[in-house]
Amino acid sequence: MPIKSRIRTVPDYPKKGIMFRDITTLIKDPVGFRLVIDNFTQRYLSDAIEFDVIVGIEARGFIIGGALSYTLGKGFAPIRKAGKLPSEVISQEYELEYGTDKMEIHTDAFEKGARILLIDDLLATGGTALAAGELIEKMGGIIAEAAFIVNLPDVGGEAKMREKGYAIYCQTEFEGE
Repeated sequence: MPIKSRIRTVPDYPKKGIMFRDITTLIKDPVGFRLVIDNFTQRYLSDAIEFDVIVGIEARGFIIGGALSYTLGKGFAPIRKAGKLPSEVISQEYELEYGTDKMEIHTDAFEKGARILLIDDLLATGGTALAAGELIEKMGGIIAEAAFIVNLPDVGGEAKMREKGYAIYCQTEFEGE
């Protein structure tokens, strides 16, 4: 049973017309979670994509990134919503559908010039991932690749990320669904 079949679709959430792709059903299944982590681990064990640190976007990027950090023997740094990190931070504001939000990372999360594997659960509009990329670059980091479990290509985030020059890897996608 593949990864995609373990992802629940919730119609009309968070608003009418949205088909929400919920990975909680995937990661609550021990086989499903193992498939996700094993897939990423195999990809990043090879020397094809060299990186120094895994950076996960709050909150599901923490789950995947933490497990992957363990399997690959790499450090992990979180990107969090504003006001959640206890030490000195760098911030990045980004656009939401109605307004703006802010994300932060510790100033000592990685060294300048570090190659970063950016991890999150889902790529939709790309707003959060692009803001995370800008935040990493502000600190002097280089995005080696941005990786996601799910891609929603029809929403446009993948195109925006590639336009910005980021390499993208997604385990599955829901195109036109």
